[in-house]
Amino acid sequence: MNTNHPFVGHALALFSVFAWGTTFIATKLLLEVFEPVDILFYRFLIGYVMLWILYPHPLHVSGKREELLFFVSGASGVTIYFLCENFALTYTYASNVSILVATAPFLTGLLSHFITKEKLRRAFLAGFLLSMAGIVLITANGTFALKLNPLGDLLALGASLCWAVYSLTTVMVQKSGYSSIAVTRRIFFYGLITMLPAMLFCGYEWKPDALFLPSSIGLLLFLGLIASGLCYITWNKALDLLGAVHASVYIYLVPVVTLVFSFFILDERLTTMSLAGCVLILAGLFLSERK
Repeated sequence: MNTNHPFVGHALALFSVFAWGTTFIATKLLLEVFEPVDILFYRFLIGYVMLWILYPHPLHVSGKREELLFFVSGASGVTIYFLCENFALTYTYASNVSILVATAPFLTGLLSHFITKEKLRRAFLAGFLLSMAGIVLITANGTFALKLNPLGDLLALGASLCWAVYSLTTVMVQKSGYSSIAVTRRIFFYGLITMLPAMLFCGYEWKPDALFLPSSIGLLLFLGLIASGLCYITWNKALDLLGAVHASVYIYLVPVVTLVFSFFILDERLTTMSLAGCVLILAGLFLSERK
């Protein structure tokens, strides 16, 4: 099969969001013994080491502009995105965060429209509205009441904007023909570098007893090797094949995956409203991807 065929891009995007949808469950279990910034640092450090093992060759960047793009990708798509999301959860409702973060595909489309002059199609906008309606239903799950909290909601929206910036800058970098693994590794490097001040600010604490528990090791390896190292490679390749806008709409599926795995692993309830939300999200995804 031609690895540059758009079908491969769709398959890689699906794989990425499938794994990312399960990370909420793994992270929830790890939060019983670790702080959010601890988990973030460990998962991307593991991913960074894995990428060096897979591709033990230095990346020679052609100029300062591309190095700057790598820096922006690492800071926005790794450090700032996750910090905004985690801090948003401390200031506002989880339901607000879920909905606002899910606007990432729409913001990606807006940025692409103004920066790369990519036209926003009516089908994309209609798919966004359908998917957002579905995400609201899943978040509601029978008990939802939307309340505004300016600081927390702005942080959640900031996380969504960071992902849009990450998507566009990564597409720009990959036009130079670098290896996807090398690109992801350089992004992780800048993510880890920009994460260090945040770790000092958030009070990182070395917890060897918790770190070397078999359950912690298994969950951190999943987050580091699969959800970070492997999935960022596959997602970046999907961005390269499909473009930032078409790839980003798959983000709508993350709540669906989380909902299904929460039902089977955490015994969380599955209601008619949440199932209807899944149908709307799938319909919105299909509509957004229509030519």
